[in-house]
Amino acid sequence: MPKPYPEEFRQDVVRVARNPGPGVTVEQVATDFGVHPMTLWKWIRRADIDDGTGPGVTSQDSAELREARRRIKLLERENEVLRRAAAYLSQADNSSTRSFTSSRTWAAVRPELPGAGGAGSAPVFRVQAAEVPPVIPDRTPRPRRY
Repeated sequence: MPKPYPEEFRQDVVRVARNPGPGVTVEQVATDFGVHPMTLWKWIRRADIDDGTGPGVTSQDSAELREARRRIKLLERENEVLRRAAAYLSQADNSSTRSFTSSRTWAAVRPELPGAGGAGSAPVFRVQAAEVPPVIPDRTPRPRRY
């Protein structure tokens, strides 16, 4: 993908294209600056929208909308993790009502919110101690080695 032109360069080319000399077309201005004429037309259209003279969504509004959608997606992922964690922990609460005589502990997983390590990071899981049932040894005889 080609590198985008700097914003200052775009503004200069659009300014020249809006105020051309007599008999100078937008295509000639584009050729003089080394850009494709269609690219220059898009820059002019975008500048008109940003200036409020043309219909459409401004660049600033578009950036805000993009940021809001990104934030909504992150919050929906966090909500899904919390929903799953609540379901998992409610299962663990239901199974821990039994009484056990074992002193061993079972590692229960408690998810933390994603994004703690930065945007787009995977959820972090912490280990939390809980009571577990005793392990019943297997009473089947083992094969003998000769």
